[in-house]
Amino acid sequence: MRARNIGAAAVTALALVAARDLVQKKHALLRNFPVIGHARYLLETIGPELRQYVVTSNEEERPFSRDQRTWIYASAKEENNYFGFGTDVDVEHVQGHAYVKQRTFAGTLPDLHDPQVPLPSAKVLGGPRGRAKAFRPTSVVNISAMSFGSLSGAAITALNKGAALAGTMQNTGEGGLSQYHRNGGDLVLQIGTSYFGCRNEDGTFNLDKLKEVVAGAPVKAIEIKLSQGAKPGLGGMLPGAKVTPEIAKIRGIPAGKDCASPSRHTAFHDVDSMLDFVELLATETGLPVGIKSAVGEMSFWEELATLMARGDRGVDFVTIDGGEGGTGAAPLIFTDSVSLPFRMGFSRVYGTFAERGLTDDITFIGSGKLGLPENAAVAFALGVDMINVAREAMLSIGCIQAQKCHTDKCPTGIATQDPWLVRGVDAPSKATRAAVYLRTLRKELLKVSGAVGVAHPALITTTDIEIMNGDYDARTLASVYGYKDGWGELGPELAQEITALVTTKPTPLQKPAG
Repeated sequence: MRARNIGAAAVTALALVAARDLVQKKHALLRNFPVIGHARYLLETIGPELRQYVVTSNEEERPFSRDQRTWIYASAKEENNYFGFGTDVDVEHVQGHAYVKQRTFAGTLPDLHDPQVPLPSAKVLGGPRGRAKAFRPTSVVNISAMSFGSLSGAAITALNKGAALAGTMQNTGEGGLSQYHRNGGDLVLQIGTSYFGCRNEDGTFNLDKLKEVVAGAPVKAIEIKLSQGAKPGLGGMLPGAKVTPEIAKIRGIPAGKDCASPSRHTAFHDVDSMLDFVELLATETGLPVGIKSAVGEMSFWEELATLMARGDRGVDFVTIDGGEGGTGAAPLIFTDSVSLPFRMGFSRVYGTFAERGLTDDITFIGSGKLGLPENAAVAFALGVDMINVAREAMLSIGCIQAQKCHTDKCPTGIATQDPWLVRGVDAPSKATRAAVYLRTLRKELLKVSGAVGVAHPALITTTDIEIMNGDYDARTLASVYGYKDGWGELGPELAQEITALVTTKPTPLQKPAG
């Protein structure tokens, strides 16, 4: 009898826990997997001990280490994101680690403790080419291209609302502009090889449809996707399991069938015709227009820079995606071995434009694991003006790095179209987490800039960071990547302008007399 009562009490307790898990909105995993989902959090709690004595260190996991994920989770939840008792990095022997060199004295700096302090781009996007709708982005950190289809509608909603709260932009990805992108956040509309949302029935580009999309949404810029780091030269792939009727309608494709984007564009066929296409879009919409690409052979970039040096045509921004970037689905050979890693690829592209004196006229955007302060600082030193974050933004809204994006079985409902799993994502609360993470990353970048003695991360130079080779050698970024004097730095006018912009305190409103 006693055993029966204990059993009944245990069942009742489990039922109550299950009921609570199903109705709470804080943890997507528990909403989707009541009761058993707690095992994950238990293992996470004792994870450091298990790894220390049984499995791996906090720095060995990939693609994001435990320390990196912990920092993002804590930042997004406004918890203590500091670490104690020293670094887990083997600083005495590790090769390739970047170290920032702090300065003893500094000029005027912004308030490094204000989480709301603005951190705008040092350049006006579209300004050098006189675009009708040129603007200065209000944030150097923005959300990278992730399509509705690859991510769930709830995840896109959370990211868009988070972008609005943090004052950042969200890139739509090549999957088209959906209703989930219309939650207050400013957008960068990406056009891929399939021209989703602005295509004819045969898959070719339709300018009139593009203009309709732009007119009906807060689109601030247009990005032409040539390739991405995780699957360059391959084209996108959305498994048929993810092609719901809703996605099919937005993209203009059959439901339930694999959606394979072509590897190349049909609206242009070489650099010259691509620049004509860029100018057409800019003229017809008034928006800044840029390109996104991974870096492989360099003849494309050399021809682009040569043609732009004439001054009559050009892109307003260049987004460089590193080969270490993530994606929902790609062959292993592409994720592992095709296209250059970000630092190597970006430095080669930047140098190509620097040789022709064009760097102040282009906004450079970087992506590929740059949502971590140390990686971002290196990117800014190399000449990046803004960074895009993707997987880090996913982690901020609950991703647990399950690496099931390609299966439609994402346990947290972020990278799936399964209704049961998607219900785990509570968009309003996750939006807050995304916004807090984005603001925290900006604040960390300001702190690093302040340590270097400059007012803005774009003012960090290639001599301010060294790449270490254990105890044996240390070389500046300039030396490692072959930068010449002045490369990676803003021109004097841009440097003065952004310094004044971030260090000038707003004038307080005067109270009326009496």
